[in-house]
Amino acid sequence: MRTRLAIKTHALIERFFPERRLFLRSDNDTRFIRLKPETQALAFAGGTLVVGWTIIATAILLMDSIGAGSYREQAKREQITYQQRLNELSGERDRRTAEALAAQERFNAALGQISLMQSELLESETRRRELETGIDVIQVTLRDTMKEREAITDRLAALETQIEDGGTALASGGEADGTLDMLSTALARTAEERDKVVADAQAALVRAAEMQAEIELMEDKNDKIFRQLEEAMTVSVKPLDKMFEKAGMDPDRILGQVRKGYSGQGGPLTPLSFSTRGEEISEDTRRANNILSQMDRLNLYRIAAQKAPFASPLRDPFRFTSGFGYRWGRLHAGTDFAAPHGTPIYSTADGVVIHAGWSSGYGRLVKIQHEFGIETRYAHMSKIRVKVGQRVSRGQRVGDMGNTGRSTGTHLHYEVRVGGKPVNPMIYIKAANDVF
Repeated sequence: MRTRLAIKTHALIERFFPERRLFLRSDNDTRFIRLKPETQALAFAGGTLVVGWTIIATAILLMDSIGAGSYREQAKREQITYQQRLNELSGERDRRTAEALAAQERFNAALGQISLMQSELLESETRRRELETGIDVIQVTLRDTMKEREAITDRLAALETQIEDGGTALASGGEADGTLDMLSTALARTAEERDKVVADAQAALVRAAEMQAEIELMEDKNDKIFRQLEEAMTVSVKPLDKMFEKAGMDPDRILGQVRKGYSGQGGPLTPLSFSTRGEEISEDTRRANNILSQMDRLNLYRIAAQKAPFASPLRDPFRFTSGFGYRWGRLHAGTDFAAPHGTPIYSTADGVVIHAGWSSGYGRLVKIQHEFGIETRYAHMSKIRVKVGQRVSRGQRVGDMGNTGRSTGTHLHYEVRVGGKPVNPMIYIKAANDVF
């Protein structure tokens, strides 16, 4: 059976690859090589496999080359797009910074104007009180004058009666001329005194009317000042309320803590109290006290804002390289800022340095403890410029940007922790962008 199958296979192969002889001829001899059908078939199959493999390999290489080229082009386009986006963000940040500086200048100018208007208001209130006191004095004097006029009128009537009675009596005694002259003189003097009292009373009434008009003008001016101050307080305090609320901080609780920590400088403003007779305070006094309360709240906000990290740790141009959140299943507890090596790094709030040295993956690290249970961290520094226990202020330089610790490039890793738990630093930075 096997011999028959072999014979048929040999016949089939010989049909396509008949036996051939390859002659090799030299000067002295002639030889030949016999190529069997099986040998030719095997050589043909091998050549076909080699050619096929070459074609497939070449096709794969060409496809890889084309694909790699397209990937490189796509990566290059994405890199260009990313760089453009970073440049736009950098420009937007610079514009925000300029707007924040302008807003801070307007805020300081508004505070100066408010202080000036408050002084004018207090002076106007004092002047109004003096005018009211003057009117009271004039009214008392007018009442006394009226009483004197009535007394003089009574005396004049009595004198006239005496003249009539005395003239009749004296006419019979022959002494009428002398007595009549004396009574006439007394009557004239009394009439002069009465006219003088009447003139003084009229002058007092005119002065009282003038003072009343002056008071009304002053009240109108005070009302205008009050309205301007109230509007200024509303415009100044409302954004600060929103800033703390956006940062997840209860404004009333924060201001209560600041109020407890007063050290004597810039303390709470004392309400006005003009009356010492137990009278109910006036509407102007109530409005003035409300404005003083708002100014006190504004002052507290100013102190609180210095103690919370409402600022950026960098002032030079930078770009964001990584935000807060989970990456590959692990929490990235801060925000990364990229800039040239040695870029200055600043504290974002008043506080005390609790760590300044090497810390494992953080590299050179500075930790600052702030009020309200807030802590900030500045990692991967090339140089540290503060010491443990040192008190720092917002905007004070604490180190230089570097590439220490577990870092793939020069950048600042910035963290904000509240009660020991990391929170997104951009919450505070973006909240402050609406105010400063």
